[in-house]
Amino acid sequence: METSKADEPHLRHVELDVMIPKMMREKAKVLCAPQVEAFTHCCKESGFFMVFKCREENRELKDCLTKHYNDPAFFEECKQEYIKEKEEYQKTGIPAKHRKQKLPSSS
Repeated sequence: METSKADEPHLRHVELDVMIPKMMREKAKVLCAPQVEAFTHCCKESGFFMVFKCREENRELKDCLTKHYNDPAFFEECKQEYIKEKEEYQKTGIPAKHRKQKLPSSS
């Protein structure tokens, strides 16, 4: 079920301009994992000369990340995920990173 703009909670400036973009960067790194790996490998192999030797890998990584950063559908997907996490936090008081961890058993 899609929510309309009127149904969405108000998001503060910091949420729209900092928190959601942070989530986008984290997710884009996962989506661009092959490019991240190629660039990292090149840098490790090239040492001091990485600035010159890894230009192509750096360009491919930047292109992949930029493609996601500039995608309005990707922003909307991350915004909806952020809203769900925020609502869950407001209900439980438990941050998302702690909810994903296993709770200790009482036995």
